[in-house]
Amino acid sequence: MQLKVSVVVPIYKVEKYLKKCVDSILNQTYSNIEVILVNDGSPDNCGEIAEYYSEEDHRVRVFHKENGGLSDARNYGMQYVTGDFVLFIDSDDWIAANMIERLVDTCNTFKADAVQSAFYYAYENYLLFDNRYYSRNDSPVVLDNKSLMYELVVNERVKNFAWGKLYKTNIIRDLPFEKGVLFEDVYWAHNVMQRINRYVILHEPLVYYLQRNDSIVSTYTPRNLDIIRGLIKRHNFIEENYKELVNESYKLIIKTCFTHYSLLLANKNKDKDGYYRNEIKKYINDNFPELKTAVKHSGLKIQLYLFKLHPHLMIFFRGCKKVLRKIKITQSSNLERIELS
Repeated sequence: MQLKVSVVVPIYKVEKYLKKCVDSILNQTYSNIEVILVNDGSPDNCGEIAEYYSEEDHRVRVFHKENGGLSDARNYGMQYVTGDFVLFIDSDDWIAANMIERLVDTCNTFKADAVQSAFYYAYENYLLFDNRYYSRNDSPVVLDNKSLMYELVVNERVKNFAWGKLYKTNIIRDLPFEKGVLFEDVYWAHNVMQRINRYVILHEPLVYYLQRNDSIVSTYTPRNLDIIRGLIKRHNFIEENYKELVNESYKLIIKTCFTHYSLLLANKNKDKDGYYRNEIKKYINDNFPELKTAVKHSGLKIQLYLFKLHPHLMIFFRGCKKVLRKIKITQSSNLERIELS
């Protein structure tokens, strides 16, 4: 008998995308699923669309709640999970027809606690696949706990995303997402990964991760700084439990600080008195000795010293590197592009 998979889909203001998402779940080659649709107080027609699916397919369960954000919606949905495995899908994404079957089979074959699939960045007319580390036909990679935590902290082969991964339900049931923050996965993933003994990476892209046209500069708000706060909170966990990863953790914090300082400068009207930029500067100044050690043998060393002299020097340096990449004077990583007919 097939093990049961619970698919949790939080829903908010996605009526344009919701049908494609839910159809992709219901049309899976793996039949023993339950689909938990959580309408997080969406003001559009998402609630009606969700109810339609619950009437058409007995595997769909719909719950309506007041708006509380993505974390709150996922936590709410987890109360009703009855499956052996859990899969989170964002309601503007969609999945390949064989995704759940592939993940469950892989989990059983390798006796894994969790399995992740690769994904496509999905644009209107084309897809992008990140082939810098693996090709789509490579064999699965099996990670033990220490290797997994390293990959999570580096954030390249194992992303912080909660979606696109099949988890054994008993591993995550009592680990709620932190409410009231953006980038909630950063606050959650390390607590999950600490419990995992065997983790498998599949390189076949089975998720279509929708890329909307909104510019990050135009939509940026200081709430985006939640990601830095999340990484710093995770860093405290790393210092306590995985001391060998402290420098890698600092590197990601530095890169993220530089990115958000640049975005704040590009959105001066949202940080008129420089409060948030000063918050970043204070963190870097207060932790400069440790940060300096962390980047000693990395390309971040120059940027850190330039930032210490004046943040604008770091931004100018990053801008020059970006221009050089664009005109291909320096080597850049080109993602594999698949045109859609």
